[in-house]
Amino acid sequence: MDQAELTTDQVLSRDIPWETYMSTKLISGTSLQLLRRYDHRSESQRAQLLDDDGPAYVRVFVHVLRDIFKEDTVEYVLAMIDEMLTANPKRARLFHDNALADDDTYEPFLIFLYQFIIIKHIKPYSQFKVSFSSLHINVANMIILLLRKGNWFVQEKSCKILALIVSVRPKNQSGVASNGEASNEKKPFTSIDDVLIGLVKWLCEQLKKPSHPSRGVPTAINCLSTLLKEPVVRSNFVQTDGVKLLVPLICPASTQQSIQLLYETCLCIWLLSYYEPAIEYLATSRTLPRLIDVVKSSTKEKVVRVVVLTLKNLMSKGTLGAQMVDLQLPQVVQSLKAQAWSDEDLLEALNSLEEGLKDNIKKLSSFDKYKQEVLLGNLDWSPMHKDPIFWRENITNFEEHDFQILRVLLTILDSSNDPRTLAVACFDISQFIQSHPAGRIIVTDLKAKERVMKLMNHESAEVTKNALLCIQRLFLGAKYASFLQV
Repeated sequence: MDQAELTTDQVLSRDIPWETYMSTKLISGTSLQLLRRYDHRSESQRAQLLDDDGPAYVRVFVHVLRDIFKEDTVEYVLAMIDEMLTANPKRARLFHDNALADDDTYEPFLIFLYQFIIIKHIKPYSQFKVSFSSLHINVANMIILLLRKGNWFVQEKSCKILALIVSVRPKNQSGVASNGEASNEKKPFTSIDDVLIGLVKWLCEQLKKPSHPSRGVPTAINCLSTLLKEPVVRSNFVQTDGVKLLVPLICPASTQQSIQLLYETCLCIWLLSYYEPAIEYLATSRTLPRLIDVVKSSTKEKVVRVVVLTLKNLMSKGTLGAQMVDLQLPQVVQSLKAQAWSDEDLLEALNSLEEGLKDNIKKLSSFDKYKQEVLLGNLDWSPMHKDPIFWRENITNFEEHDFQILRVLLTILDSSNDPRTLAVACFDISQFIQSHPAGRIIVTDLKAKERVMKLMNHESAEVTKNALLCIQRLFLGAKYASFLQV
Protein backbone atom coordinates (compact mmCIF):
# COMPACT_ATOMS: atom_id res chain seq x y z
CA MET A 1 0.00 0.00 0.00
CA ASP A 2 1.09 3.59 -0.70
CA GLN A 3 2.50 4.88 2.59
CA ALA A 4 0.99 8.29 1.85
CA GLU A 5 -2.48 6.81 2.32
CA LEU A 6 -1.70 4.58 5.31
CA THR A 7 -3.80 5.10 8.42
CA THR A 8 -2.79 4.43 12.01
CA ASP A 9 -5.44 1.70 12.31
CA GLN A 10 -4.12 -0.08 9.22
CA VAL A 11 -0.56 -0.01 10.52
CA LEU A 12 -1.59 -1.22 13.99
CA SER A 13 -3.41 -4.20 12.49
CA ARG A 14 -0.04 -5.72 11.56
CA ASP A 15 1.65 -8.53 13.46
CA ILE A 16 5.26 -7.62 14.18
CA PRO A 17 7.69 -10.56 14.71
CA TRP A 18 8.99 -9.39 18.09
CA GLU A 19 10.35 -12.88 18.90
CA THR A 20 12.50 -12.79 15.76
CA TYR A 21 13.97 -9.46 16.84
CA MET A 22 14.79 -10.93 20.24
CA SER A 23 16.46 -13.99 18.71
CA THR A 24 18.68 -11.68 16.63
CA LYS A 25 19.40 -9.62 19.79
CA LEU A 26 17.80 -6.47 18.40
CA ILE A 27 15.55 -6.34 21.48
CA SER A 28 16.02 -7.81 24.95
CA GLY A 29 13.88 -10.40 26.70
CA THR A 30 12.49 -7.69 28.98
CA SER A 31 11.58 -5.56 25.97
CA LEU A 32 9.81 -8.53 24.40
CA GLN A 33 7.74 -9.06 27.54
CA LEU A 34 6.72 -5.41 27.66
CA LEU A 35 5.87 -5.32 23.96
CA ARG A 36 3.76 -8.48 24.15
CA ARG A 37 1.99 -7.12 27.23
CA TYR A 38 1.20 -3.86 25.43
CA ASP A 39 0.73 -4.90 21.78
CA HIS A 40 -2.83 -5.40 20.45
CA ARG A 41 -4.44 -4.63 23.83
CA SER A 42 -7.55 -2.54 24.39
CA GLU A 43 -7.23 1.19 24.94
CA SER A 44 -8.12 0.86 28.62
CA GLN A 45 -5.51 -1.88 29.13
CA ARG A 46 -2.79 0.16 27.42
CA ALA A 47 -3.74 3.21 29.44
CA GLN A 48 -3.37 1.23 32.67
CA LEU A 49 0.02 -0.11 31.61
CA LEU A 50 1.24 3.42 30.83
CA ASP A 51 -0.10 4.69 34.14
CA ASP A 52 1.71 1.90 36.00
CA ASP A 53 5.05 1.94 34.18
CA GLY A 54 4.98 4.51 31.37
CA PRO A 55 8.73 5.25 31.23
CA ALA A 56 9.54 1.55 30.74
CA TYR A 57 7.30 1.35 27.68
CA VAL A 58 8.65 4.61 26.29
CA ARG A 59 12.20 3.27 26.70
CA VAL A 60 11.25 0.16 24.71
CA PHE A 61 9.72 2.25 21.92
CA VAL A 62 12.81 4.49 21.81
CA HIS A 63 15.17 1.51 21.69
CA VAL A 64 13.19 -0.19 18.91
CA LEU A 65 13.34 2.96 16.80
CA ARG A 66 17.01 3.33 17.58
CA ASP A 67 18.02 -0.26 16.76
CA ILE A 68 15.57 -1.53 14.14
CA PHE A 69 15.32 0.03 10.68
CA LYS A 70 12.75 -2.22 9.00
CA GLU A 71 10.14 0.12 7.57
CA ASP A 72 7.05 -1.86 8.63
CA THR A 73 8.29 -1.98 12.21
CA VAL A 74 9.24 1.69 12.34
CA GLU A 75 5.80 2.63 11.03
CA TYR A 76 4.23 0.35 13.64
CA VAL A 77 6.08 1.82 16.61
CA LEU A 78 5.46 5.36 15.40
CA ALA A 79 1.77 4.52 15.14
CA MET A 80 1.76 3.16 18.71
CA ILE A 81 3.43 6.31 20.02
CA ASP A 82 1.09 8.54 18.02
CA GLU A 83 -1.94 6.68 19.35
CA MET A 84 -0.61 6.92 22.90
CA LEU A 85 -0.04 10.70 22.64
CA THR A 86 -3.32 11.37 20.80
CA ALA A 87 -5.24 9.68 23.61
CA ASN A 88 -3.39 11.80 26.19
CA PRO A 89 -0.88 14.46 25.04
CA LYS A 90 0.45 14.79 28.60
CA ARG A 91 2.10 11.40 28.11
CA ALA A 92 4.77 13.21 26.07
CA ARG A 93 6.30 14.07 29.44
CA LEU A 94 7.15 10.38 29.83
CA PHE A 95 9.95 10.92 27.30
CA HIS A 96 11.59 13.27 29.81
CA ASP A 97 11.19 11.05 32.87
CA ASN A 98 14.26 10.75 35.09
CA ALA A 99 14.25 7.00 34.43
CA LEU A 100 15.23 7.82 30.82
CA ALA A 101 18.08 10.16 31.78
CA ASP A 102 20.59 7.92 29.99
CA ASP A 103 18.52 7.77 26.77
CA ASP A 104 18.51 10.40 24.06
CA THR A 105 14.78 10.55 23.43
CA TYR A 106 15.16 12.86 20.42
CA GLU A 107 17.74 10.74 18.63
CA PRO A 108 15.59 7.86 17.29
CA PHE A 109 13.13 10.19 15.58
CA LEU A 110 16.07 11.64 13.69
CA ILE A 111 18.46 8.72 13.19
CA PHE A 112 16.06 6.26 11.58
CA LEU A 113 14.82 8.92 9.21
CA TYR A 114 18.41 9.57 8.15
CA GLN A 115 19.11 5.86 7.82
CA PHE A 116 15.92 5.25 5.85
CA ILE A 117 17.08 7.79 3.31
CA ILE A 118 20.74 6.84 3.09
CA ILE A 119 21.57 3.51 4.72
CA LYS A 120 18.55 1.61 3.42
CA HIS A 121 19.83 2.15 -0.10
CA ILE A 122 23.36 1.00 0.78
CA LYS A 123 23.03 -2.17 2.87
CA PRO A 124 20.21 -4.13 4.50
CA TYR A 125 19.45 -2.86 7.98
CA SER A 126 20.48 -6.17 9.57
CA GLN A 127 23.98 -5.87 8.10
CA PHE A 128 24.65 -2.22 8.77
CA LYS A 129 24.22 -0.45 12.07
CA VAL A 130 25.55 3.02 12.81
CA SER A 131 25.54 5.33 15.79
CA PHE A 132 24.05 8.72 15.10
CA SER A 133 26.43 10.42 17.50
CA SER A 134 29.44 8.93 15.72
CA LEU A 135 28.33 10.40 12.40
CA HIS A 136 28.41 13.99 13.71
CA ILE A 137 25.63 14.82 11.26
CA ASN A 138 24.06 18.25 11.45
CA VAL A 139 20.51 17.49 12.53
CA ALA A 140 19.01 20.41 10.64
CA ASN A 141 20.51 19.17 7.37
CA MET A 142 19.50 15.62 8.17
CA ILE A 143 15.85 16.52 8.66
CA ILE A 144 15.81 18.23 5.27
CA LEU A 145 16.75 14.85 3.80
CA LEU A 146 13.28 13.76 4.89
CA LEU A 147 11.88 15.74 2.01
CA ARG A 148 13.51 13.34 -0.41
CA LYS A 149 11.92 10.27 1.19
CA GLY A 150 8.53 9.20 -0.14
CA ASN A 151 7.21 7.63 3.07
CA TRP A 152 4.70 10.26 4.13
CA PHE A 153 3.43 8.18 7.07
CA VAL A 154 6.90 8.20 8.66
CA GLN A 155 7.38 11.91 7.99
CA GLU A 156 4.01 12.92 9.42
CA LYS A 157 4.19 10.81 12.58
CA SER A 158 7.83 11.70 13.28
CA CYS A 159 7.16 15.40 12.94
CA LYS A 160 4.07 15.37 15.17
CA ILE A 161 5.66 13.21 17.86
CA LEU A 162 8.94 15.12 17.90
CA ALA A 163 7.16 18.48 18.06
CA LEU A 164 5.07 17.37 21.01
CA ILE A 165 8.00 15.82 22.89
CA VAL A 166 10.11 18.95 22.46
CA SER A 167 7.25 21.24 23.51
CA VAL A 168 6.80 19.57 26.93
CA ARG A 169 10.46 19.26 27.87
CA PRO A 170 11.30 20.37 31.43
CA LYS A 171 11.64 24.09 32.04
CA ASN A 172 15.18 23.66 33.34
CA GLN A 173 16.34 21.84 30.22
CA SER A 174 18.89 23.90 28.31
CA GLY A 175 19.20 24.22 24.57
CA VAL A 176 22.28 22.04 24.61
CA ALA A 177 21.39 18.54 25.63
CA SER A 178 18.35 16.27 25.76
CA ASN A 179 16.91 15.19 29.12
CA GLY A 180 19.07 17.72 30.94
CA GLU A 181 22.34 15.84 30.46
CA ALA A 182 25.58 17.78 30.22
CA SER A 183 27.18 18.13 26.84
CA ASN A 184 30.46 16.56 28.04
CA GLU A 185 28.86 13.10 28.36
CA LYS A 186 30.72 10.21 26.76
CA LYS A 187 27.95 10.05 24.16
CA PRO A 188 26.78 13.57 23.26
CA PHE A 189 23.03 13.98 23.17
CA THR A 190 21.07 15.56 20.35
CA SER A 191 21.01 19.37 20.51
CA ILE A 192 17.54 20.75 21.12
CA ASP A 193 18.24 23.83 19.04
CA ASP A 194 19.34 21.62 16.14
CA VAL A 195 16.11 19.63 16.41
CA LEU A 196 14.01 22.80 16.44
CA ILE A 197 15.86 24.42 13.53
CA GLY A 198 15.64 21.21 11.51
CA LEU A 199 11.92 20.95 12.17
CA VAL A 200 11.35 24.56 11.09
CA LYS A 201 13.14 23.95 7.79
CA TRP A 202 11.09 20.83 7.14
CA LEU A 203 7.82 22.56 8.05
CA CYS A 204 8.57 25.52 5.79
CA GLU A 205 9.28 23.14 2.93
CA GLN A 206 5.91 21.50 3.54
CA LEU A 207 4.19 24.88 3.28
CA LYS A 208 6.04 25.62 0.03
CA LYS A 209 5.84 22.19 -1.58
CA PRO A 210 3.80 19.66 0.44
CA SER A 211 4.89 16.02 0.38
CA HIS A 212 1.22 15.05 0.64
CA PRO A 213 -1.38 16.99 -1.39
CA SER A 214 -4.02 17.25 1.33
CA ARG A 215 -2.19 16.55 4.60
CA GLY A 216 1.19 18.23 4.11
CA VAL A 217 0.07 21.80 4.90
CA PRO A 218 -2.30 20.90 7.79
CA THR A 219 0.43 18.79 9.40
CA ALA A 220 2.95 21.63 9.10
CA ILE A 221 0.55 24.21 10.54
CA ASN A 222 -0.45 21.88 13.37
CA CYS A 223 3.18 21.42 14.39
CA LEU A 224 4.00 25.11 14.03
CA SER A 225 1.09 26.05 16.29
CA THR A 226 2.88 24.03 18.99
CA LEU A 227 6.48 24.94 18.20
CA LEU A 228 6.12 28.71 17.73
CA LYS A 229 5.97 29.04 21.51
CA GLU A 230 9.73 28.43 21.36
CA PRO A 231 11.92 31.57 20.96
CA VAL A 232 14.38 29.64 18.77
CA VAL A 233 11.54 28.55 16.47
CA ARG A 234 10.08 32.06 16.18
CA SER A 235 13.46 33.52 15.33
CA ASN A 236 14.33 30.85 12.77
CA PHE A 237 10.85 30.87 11.24
CA VAL A 238 11.05 34.62 10.60
CA GLN A 239 14.65 34.41 9.34
CA THR A 240 13.67 31.73 6.81
CA ASP A 241 10.84 33.99 5.55
CA GLY A 242 8.21 31.63 6.91
CA VAL A 243 5.68 34.29 7.93
CA LYS A 244 4.70 35.00 4.32
CA LEU A 245 3.81 31.32 3.90
CA LEU A 246 1.07 31.68 6.53
CA VAL A 247 -0.69 34.74 5.08
CA PRO A 248 -2.42 33.00 2.11
CA LEU A 249 -3.94 30.50 4.56
CA ILE A 250 -5.79 33.24 6.46
CA CYS A 251 -9.12 33.17 4.65
CA PRO A 252 -12.76 32.38 5.58
CA ALA A 253 -13.43 28.65 5.95
CA SER A 254 -16.56 26.53 5.82
CA THR A 255 -15.73 22.83 6.21
CA GLN A 256 -14.65 21.37 9.55
CA GLN A 257 -11.21 20.52 8.19
CA SER A 258 -10.63 23.98 6.74
CA ILE A 259 -11.91 25.63 9.94
CA GLN A 260 -9.33 23.71 11.98
CA LEU A 261 -6.56 24.70 9.54
CA LEU A 262 -7.70 28.33 9.75
CA TYR A 263 -7.77 28.20 13.55
CA GLU A 264 -4.26 26.77 13.81
CA THR A 265 -2.96 29.26 11.23
CA CYS A 266 -4.40 32.14 13.24
CA LEU A 267 -2.94 30.58 16.37
CA CYS A 268 0.48 30.76 14.68
CA ILE A 269 -0.10 34.44 13.88
CA TRP A 270 -1.13 35.06 17.49
CA LEU A 271 2.09 33.47 18.75
CA LEU A 272 4.11 35.55 16.28
CA SER A 273 2.32 38.72 17.46
CA TYR A 274 4.54 38.57 20.55
CA TYR A 275 7.72 38.71 18.43
CA GLU A 276 8.80 42.12 17.13
CA PRO A 277 10.62 40.99 13.93
CA ALA A 278 7.49 39.06 12.91
CA ILE A 279 5.29 42.09 13.61
CA GLU A 280 7.36 44.14 11.16
CA TYR A 281 6.35 41.72 8.38
CA LEU A 282 2.73 41.48 9.54
CA ALA A 283 2.47 45.28 9.40
CA THR A 284 3.53 45.46 5.75
CA SER A 285 1.61 42.47 4.39
CA ARG A 286 -2.06 41.68 3.79
CA THR A 287 -2.29 39.96 7.18
CA LEU A 288 -4.47 42.57 8.86
CA PRO A 289 -7.20 42.78 6.17
CA ARG A 290 -7.29 38.99 6.01
CA LEU A 291 -7.67 38.64 9.77
CA ILE A 292 -10.53 41.14 9.76
CA ASP A 293 -12.24 39.33 6.86
CA VAL A 294 -12.01 36.11 8.87
CA VAL A 295 -13.40 37.59 12.07
CA LYS A 296 -16.27 39.21 10.14
CA SER A 297 -17.40 35.96 8.56
CA SER A 298 -16.52 33.29 11.12
CA THR A 299 -19.11 31.81 13.48
CA LYS A 300 -16.63 29.46 15.18
CA GLU A 301 -15.94 30.88 18.61
CA LYS A 302 -12.38 29.60 18.90
CA VAL A 303 -11.45 31.20 15.56
CA VAL A 304 -12.99 34.54 16.54
CA ARG A 305 -11.26 34.43 19.93
CA VAL A 306 -7.75 33.83 18.59
CA VAL A 307 -8.16 36.52 15.89
CA VAL A 308 -9.48 39.09 18.39
CA LEU A 309 -6.60 38.33 20.77
CA THR A 310 -4.15 38.73 17.87
CA LEU A 311 -5.65 42.08 16.86
CA LYS A 312 -5.51 43.19 20.49
CA ASN A 313 -1.78 42.37 20.61
CA LEU A 314 -1.04 44.13 17.31
CA MET A 315 -3.11 47.25 17.96
CA SER A 316 -0.36 49.14 19.82
CA LYS A 317 2.36 48.25 17.31
CA GLY A 318 3.43 51.03 14.93
CA THR A 319 0.68 52.07 12.53
CA LEU A 320 -1.35 48.88 12.92
CA GLY A 321 -3.88 50.56 15.18
CA ALA A 322 -4.48 53.22 12.53
CA GLN A 323 -4.81 50.55 9.86
CA MET A 324 -7.44 48.78 11.94
CA VAL A 325 -9.47 51.96 12.13
CA ASP A 326 -9.21 52.45 8.38
CA LEU A 327 -10.29 48.84 7.80
CA GLN A 328 -13.45 49.66 9.79
CA LEU A 329 -12.61 47.27 12.61
CA PRO A 330 -14.53 49.42 15.16
CA GLN A 331 -17.77 48.62 13.32
CA VAL A 332 -16.81 44.94 13.15
CA VAL A 333 -16.17 44.86 16.90
CA GLN A 334 -19.58 46.43 17.54
CA SER A 335 -21.19 43.71 15.44
CA LEU A 336 -19.26 40.98 17.27
CA LYS A 337 -20.24 42.34 20.67
CA ALA A 338 -23.90 42.11 19.69
CA GLN A 339 -23.58 38.35 19.21
CA ALA A 340 -24.09 35.77 21.94
CA TRP A 341 -20.65 34.42 22.87
CA SER A 342 -20.18 32.01 25.76
CA ASP A 343 -16.43 32.60 26.17
CA GLU A 344 -15.81 35.26 28.83
CA ASP A 345 -12.23 35.74 27.64
CA LEU A 346 -13.54 36.61 24.18
CA LEU A 347 -15.98 39.18 25.58
CA GLU A 348 -13.22 40.73 27.67
CA ALA A 349 -10.89 40.83 24.65
CA LEU A 350 -13.60 42.49 22.52
CA ASN A 351 -14.12 45.19 25.17
CA SER A 352 -10.37 45.77 25.42
CA LEU A 353 -10.02 45.92 21.63
CA GLU A 354 -12.90 48.39 21.39
CA GLU A 355 -11.33 50.72 23.97
CA GLY A 356 -7.99 50.55 22.22
CA LEU A 357 -9.55 51.41 18.87
CA LYS A 358 -11.32 54.40 20.42
CA ASP A 359 -7.97 55.66 21.72
CA ASN A 360 -6.46 55.24 18.25
CA ILE A 361 -9.29 57.22 16.66
CA LYS A 362 -8.70 60.05 19.11
CA LYS A 363 -4.95 60.08 18.43
CA LEU A 364 -5.20 60.04 14.67
CA SER A 365 -5.53 63.28 12.77
CA SER A 366 -7.78 63.16 9.72
CA PHE A 367 -4.75 63.18 7.41
CA ASP A 368 -3.14 60.30 9.32
CA LYS A 369 -6.26 58.23 8.70
CA TYR A 370 -6.36 59.26 5.06
CA LYS A 371 -2.67 58.42 4.64
CA GLN A 372 -3.13 54.96 6.13
CA GLU A 373 -6.08 54.28 3.83
CA VAL A 374 -4.07 55.23 0.75
CA LEU A 375 -1.01 53.23 1.79
CA LEU A 376 -3.18 50.16 2.32
CA GLY A 377 -4.44 50.54 -1.24
CA ASN A 378 -8.10 50.01 -0.27
CA LEU A 379 -10.08 53.21 -0.80
CA ASP A 380 -13.72 53.84 0.02
CA TRP A 381 -16.05 56.81 0.15
CA SER A 382 -15.30 57.80 3.76
CA PRO A 383 -16.41 61.40 4.56
CA MET A 384 -12.93 62.98 4.30
CA HIS A 385 -12.69 62.40 0.53
CA LYS A 386 -15.48 64.86 -0.24
CA ASP A 387 -14.95 67.19 2.70
CA PRO A 388 -13.77 70.62 1.47
CA ILE A 389 -12.39 71.44 4.92
CA PHE A 390 -10.20 68.31 4.89
CA TRP A 391 -8.66 69.28 1.55
CA ARG A 392 -8.23 72.92 2.50
CA GLU A 393 -6.52 72.14 5.83
CA ASN A 394 -4.36 69.22 4.66
CA ILE A 395 -3.38 70.04 1.09
CA THR A 396 0.17 71.02 2.08
CA ASN A 397 0.58 67.63 3.82
CA PHE A 398 0.51 66.05 0.36
CA GLU A 399 3.92 67.65 -0.30
CA GLU A 400 5.60 65.43 2.33
CA HIS A 401 8.28 63.01 1.11
CA ASP A 402 8.21 64.34 -2.44
CA PHE A 403 4.42 63.97 -2.81
CA GLN A 404 4.51 60.36 -1.60
CA ILE A 405 0.73 60.02 -1.10
CA LEU A 406 -0.03 61.50 -4.52
CA ARG A 407 2.44 59.08 -6.12
CA VAL A 408 0.78 56.16 -4.32
CA LEU A 409 -2.63 57.28 -5.62
CA LEU A 410 -1.22 57.23 -9.15
CA THR A 411 0.28 53.78 -8.57
CA ILE A 412 -3.13 52.53 -7.43
CA LEU A 413 -4.53 53.50 -10.85
CA ASP A 414 -2.10 51.00 -12.41
CA SER A 415 -2.24 48.23 -9.84
CA SER A 416 -5.75 48.01 -8.37
CA ASN A 417 -8.54 45.86 -9.79
CA ASP A 418 -11.17 47.15 -7.38
CA PRO A 419 -13.64 49.57 -9.08
CA ARG A 420 -14.42 51.46 -5.86
CA THR A 421 -10.71 51.98 -5.10
CA LEU A 422 -10.06 53.21 -8.67
CA ALA A 423 -13.03 55.59 -8.54
CA VAL A 424 -11.96 57.13 -5.22
CA ALA A 425 -8.34 57.42 -6.38
CA CYS A 426 -9.43 59.34 -9.50
CA PHE A 427 -11.61 61.61 -7.39
CA ASP A 428 -8.81 62.32 -4.89
CA ILE A 429 -6.39 63.20 -7.66
CA SER A 430 -8.98 65.61 -9.04
CA GLN A 431 -9.38 67.09 -5.55
CA PHE A 432 -5.61 67.62 -5.36
CA ILE A 433 -5.65 69.38 -8.74
CA GLN A 434 -8.39 71.66 -7.52
CA SER A 435 -7.01 72.34 -4.03
CA HIS A 436 -3.26 72.74 -4.58
CA PRO A 437 -2.00 75.97 -6.21
CA ALA A 438 0.29 73.99 -8.49
CA GLY A 439 -1.86 70.86 -8.57
CA ARG A 440 -2.37 70.76 -12.33
CA ILE A 441 1.37 71.13 -13.07
CA ILE A 442 2.44 68.57 -10.45
CA VAL A 443 -0.05 65.94 -11.60
CA THR A 444 0.90 66.53 -15.25
CA ASP A 445 4.60 66.13 -14.44
CA LEU A 446 3.84 62.80 -12.75
CA LYS A 447 2.31 61.49 -16.01
CA ALA A 448 -1.15 61.15 -14.50
CA LYS A 449 -3.08 62.01 -17.67
CA GLU A 450 -2.21 58.78 -19.48
CA ARG A 451 -3.13 56.63 -16.47
CA VAL A 452 -6.47 58.31 -15.92
CA MET A 453 -7.34 58.28 -19.63
CA LYS A 454 -7.05 54.47 -19.64
CA LEU A 455 -9.86 54.34 -17.10
CA MET A 456 -12.26 56.36 -19.23
CA ASN A 457 -13.40 53.12 -20.86
CA HIS A 458 -13.61 51.11 -17.65
CA GLU A 459 -16.60 48.76 -17.32
CA SER A 460 -17.60 50.41 -14.05
CA ALA A 461 -19.69 53.58 -14.45
CA GLU A 462 -18.39 54.81 -11.08
CA VAL A 463 -14.82 54.63 -12.36
CA THR A 464 -15.50 56.31 -15.70
CA LYS A 465 -17.45 59.11 -14.00
CA ASN A 466 -14.59 60.00 -11.65
CA ALA A 467 -11.92 59.49 -14.31
CA LEU A 468 -13.82 62.02 -16.47
CA LEU A 469 -13.98 64.50 -13.60
CA CYS A 470 -10.22 64.14 -13.05
CA ILE A 471 -9.44 64.73 -16.74
CA GLN A 472 -11.74 67.75 -16.84
CA ARG A 473 -10.06 69.33 -13.84
CA LEU A 474 -6.63 68.50 -15.26
CA PHE A 475 -7.45 70.24 -18.55
CA LEU A 476 -9.40 73.18 -17.11
CA GLY A 477 -7.14 74.01 -14.17
CA ALA A 478 -8.11 75.31 -10.76
CA LYS A 479 -9.77 78.50 -12.06
CA TYR A 480 -12.63 76.63 -13.74
CA ALA A 481 -12.41 73.24 -12.00
CA SER A 482 -14.33 74.51 -8.95
CA PHE A 483 -17.48 74.62 -11.09
CA LEU A 484 -17.32 70.89 -11.76
CA GLN A 485 -19.28 68.82 -9.27
CA VAL A 486 -19.61 65.06 -8.87
